[in-house]
Amino acid sequence: MLLPLMAVLIASAWPAAASTTTAAAQPAAACQRRCGDVDIPYPFGIGRGCYLYTGEGDVTFGLTCNRTADGSYRPFCWEYEVLDVSLRRGQARVRNDINRWCYNTTTRSMDAESTWWWDVSDSWFHVSDEGNRLVVVGCNSLAYVTSVNETEYMTGCMATCPSVGRLENGSCSGMGCCEAAIPRGINSYVVGFEEKFNTTSGAVGRCSYAVVVEAASFEFRTTYVTTGDFVESTGGKVPLVLDWVVGKETCREARRNATGYMCVSRDSECVDSRNGPGYLCNCSAGFEGNPYLLDGCQDINECEDSRFKYPCSVPGTCINTPGGFRCSCPDKTTGNAYFGTCEAKKSQLGVHIAIGVSIGIALLVIIMSSAYMIQQKRRLATVKRRYFNQHGGLLLFEEMKSNQGLSFTVFTKEELEEATNKFDERNVLGKGGNGTVYRGTLKDGRVVAIKRCKLINERQKKEFGKEMLILSQINHRNIVKLHGCCLEVEVPMLVYEFIPNGTLYQLIHGGRHGSRISFAARLKIAHEAAEALAYLHSWASPPIIHGDVKSPNMLIDENYTVKVSDFGASTLAPTDEAQFVTLVQGTCGYLDPEYMQTCKLTDKSDVYSFGVVLLELLTCRKALNLQALEEEKNLSSHFLLAMSENRLEGILDSQIQSEQSIELIEQMADLAKQCLDMSSEKRPSMRQVAEELDRLRKLAEHPWGRHESEELKKLLVRGSPSTFSEIELSNGYVSLTDSAYLGIQSPR
Repeated sequence: MLLPLMAVLIASAWPAAASTTTAAAQPAAACQRRCGDVDIPYPFGIGRGCYLYTGEGDVTFGLTCNRTADGSYRPFCWEYEVLDVSLRRGQARVRNDINRWCYNTTTRSMDAESTWWWDVSDSWFHVSDEGNRLVVVGCNSLAYVTSVNETEYMTGCMATCPSVGRLENGSCSGMGCCEAAIPRGINSYVVGFEEKFNTTSGAVGRCSYAVVVEAASFEFRTTYVTTGDFVESTGGKVPLVLDWVVGKETCREARRNATGYMCVSRDSECVDSRNGPGYLCNCSAGFEGNPYLLDGCQDINECEDSRFKYPCSVPGTCINTPGGFRCSCPDKTTGNAYFGTCEAKKSQLGVHIAIGVSIGIALLVIIMSSAYMIQQKRRLATVKRRYFNQHGGLLLFEEMKSNQGLSFTVFTKEELEEATNKFDERNVLGKGGNGTVYRGTLKDGRVVAIKRCKLINERQKKEFGKEMLILSQINHRNIVKLHGCCLEVEVPMLVYEFIPNGTLYQLIHGGRHGSRISFAARLKIAHEAAEALAYLHSWASPPIIHGDVKSPNMLIDENYTVKVSDFGASTLAPTDEAQFVTLVQGTCGYLDPEYMQTCKLTDKSDVYSFGVVLLELLTCRKALNLQALEEEKNLSSHFLLAMSENRLEGILDSQIQSEQSIELIEQMADLAKQCLDMSSEKRPSMRQVAEELDRLRKLAEHPWGRHESEELKKLLVRGSPSTFSEIELSNGYVSLTDSAYLGIQSPR
């Protein structure tokens, strides 16, 4: 049962009456402001002239009031029922559909699609990261949330049922139910199931469920798994929280537009959105109402409002003021009416004494405030010093003193803020699962890439200085150079050399170059990237596992020279079970299936991901294409199926077929197949992969004749002739029909 809601797909068309009025236009007085038991405050509205028309895209704040099956009236936004709207929080709650995926024990297949989209990227709405969670319900069920374009973010979790008897109501920590946080500021996402792990069947319900749901409204019940009544008990819909804004500028920018500024009420104030550019309006303190309407914010009379306790103490009298109140003592008395100390007025001497005491208190407050500010500055310096020591700063300094040839700099927080203009969003080069990368210019004029990592655990903090020391000594022409780091912040920042010409992903799939890359250039790129990863695995001390090998993490300069990037302190080869991960992270399409099952990252995980990169170079297809046919969505699965059915040429890039011998291409494809073996033990090492690609480059560059020369045999054999079973000569190129020359057992 297909559930591709294709995203609130920026659905319904505009109301035909939408006009080109300014953003700050006011609604008509006769507008309907309630549908059923739900209030509809402006900027939302029902009908022409009753809601804010943004003038952009196909999504507005316009709602419809529809009669439902039970005879009641409910408001709807697109196809989704609106539960309520909060002006102060800038949120709207809607009913979201549950994604169900059922395992058919007879056909050993699934009864529904494994992915589900939501996309409102052209609207004024975001999915709230604070109010919502990804929830997965089932047994042996793995689901994830990723970006629509597959490169920005990914998060997910896996629900298992080792013992059905251990399931607990209200517990969603992995047994039958798991949950994961979603990224901030997203307005599109894909919910997907991993087919290899979603096999819920047997003694429990055969269906798995995944949905982005309001965290406060979801409570797990064991019957969701044992009887599969999740959809039935909820009606198939659960609450989802959306954040919204009324303008896509900052407050400072919005105030400059006199006709479009939305905070029109006199006693209102502008609040910048926490999800990025955009703003909301709130009534000022002491006022309440609708800040988007003229005179919509009204003064709260604290003296008479029954919602408030009478603020003054007897015999004090409360006097309401705009935005507040004051307490006054009765005539011929003096004192503090707030605390009920009104007394008859005393002689003038008492007044002078009171004034003197007040001045003394003021001076004391000033002295204490100054002392507090000095203490805070010292505390800040202490915190910076603690972070510096905690991240191994002393270890780095000692090593830098003893090793004068070490080119590594420990930057201050202020230096990096100045280099990036306080980490301005306009300097963002890219965002990923491990952090955000900014372009920066140091005082000496060097242009660098500065990576702000996400939170790391206590163990990583303790070993950060040692790991930075190891990374600083990596010197390979195909690995981005680490210039230094900043340690005086809670999460350290890394400073790399800047490569300005984009990534391998952009080169292959960007359209400007695309399939016009020659086969020789593709071999060069693959060989250099393999050499860099082999260096990390075999020659770095201790070995380093990249952990996220993919074409977006390979930078390319104008000469097609590769620079492997985006590896950091968390990627040292694990030495014990304490370094197992509890949540699989990486990029969908490149992830090692064995890593997803065992949660243990090894050097062979990098080999699998590199095999997917080889397929991108051979086919010019994306690692994961959700818009493709079902069997072609995952490139590695599609390739392995094509190889098994002897139809490799059908998925290869047509250009390389026309310019290169098919035997040489088939050898490169066979190497990719070995890298993609489901068993990590059967995959070659990165060193072996690099050696084989080097051999293929030499074959591609040398114009061999149609005869067997002694020079050719010496190049191919690299040892005893017994390491291969047969040599075939065709189209001027040589191919080996036995993979034993690699020292690798071919998969059966």
